[in-house]
Amino acid sequence: MRLATWNVNSAKSRLPRLLPWLDERAPDVVCLQETKLSDADFAETFDAVLAERGYQVAHHGQGRWNGVALLSRVGLDDVVRGLPDEPRFPDEDAAPDARAVTATCGGLRVTSVYVPNGRAPEDPHYAYKLRWLEALRTMVAAGDAATTVVAGDMNIAPTDADVWDPELFVESTHVTKPERDALAALQATGLRDVVRDRWPDERVFSYWDYRAGRFHKDLGMRIDLVLTGDAATGRVQAAWIDRKARKGTGPSDHAPVIVDLDEAPDGDIGPVVPPPSARR
Repeated sequence: MRLATWNVNSAKSRLPRLLPWLDERAPDVVCLQETKLSDADFAETFDAVLAERGYQVAHHGQGRWNGVALLSRVGLDDVVRGLPDEPRFPDEDAAPDARAVTATCGGLRVTSVYVPNGRAPEDPHYAYKLRWLEALRTMVAAGDAATTVVAGDMNIAPTDADVWDPELFVESTHVTKPERDALAALQATGLRDVVRDRWPDERVFSYWDYRAGRFHKDLGMRIDLVLTGDAATGRVQAAWIDRKARKGTGPSDHAPVIVDLDEAPDGDIGPVVPPPSARR
């Protein structure tokens, strides 16, 4: 099974890139984030072309904001949109954001997540981010951690090694201790960060800002993660960032993360494919 996660930063805008990428990489399960479409608009644009490629689809949309999806060629059962006891923003009377969708795919309970950004540590959105992560942890802890996969844009760099210049982020979100503690608590339910496990000492990023040529300078962050329970962790044969998908015209600012279970069709080719062309 090939499992992938990708923050596409607007699925409709990325349509000319997403479909050829699916044809080239042939993932069996795909977690998408920031689709920025309603369920009806996603279905109108994607259902037919994805069905032609053998994918069942579960989408949880919110119009022009947020939005997550699961695509699967190995089954898509018991779909759940959102999280139990999910916090709301800006207050509890608001509708929940479309940030999580879960289904059983090929015997694994897969959740595609788009964790709140947090904006700034003093912003109310930061407190909302921490509450949302606790709701995610509670859901995972209540299930079978061994068969769990949580994949998506976590909006957290797990360690200083996962940002290009830690000193620049000292007063920013994504690297604060409460965020990292929340991520560690999620992993403590029995989940492993398979890319970092496989490449403990490598420079690995999944996101590069569009500004200031940061992609070409390889000035990025690793905030897109695949976290797996024991049932998948022991099957990992390759784990890598598909940096090629971030190149060229009209890319997302994120690159897909790909994890191969049981066999690696392209070999154990990580951690970043292709590697950056600029000197690091």
